[in-house]
Amino acid sequence: MKTQLQKALKHKQLVTIMYMAKDGSITKRRIKLLSLSAQTFQAYCFTRKAKRTFYIERVLAVVPVVKFERHII
Repeated sequence: MKTQLQKALKHKQLVTIMYMAKDGSITKRRIKLLSLSAQTFQAYCFTRKAKRTFYIERVLAVVPVVKFERHII
């Protein structure tokens, strides 16, 4: 997971993560990474509309956000 997060931070790409909270509940979050350390990372969470700290070990999946544009012909 850490390499995927590093790549997203390097390219300033939005990602969607599946995250397991301390109580065991699983949430889906759209985030923008701000910084990355050995065990945690800081990101702006669009779900909570705030800057949050996440544990890397609790991230279950990382998916880049891809925007598709529709063209009218």
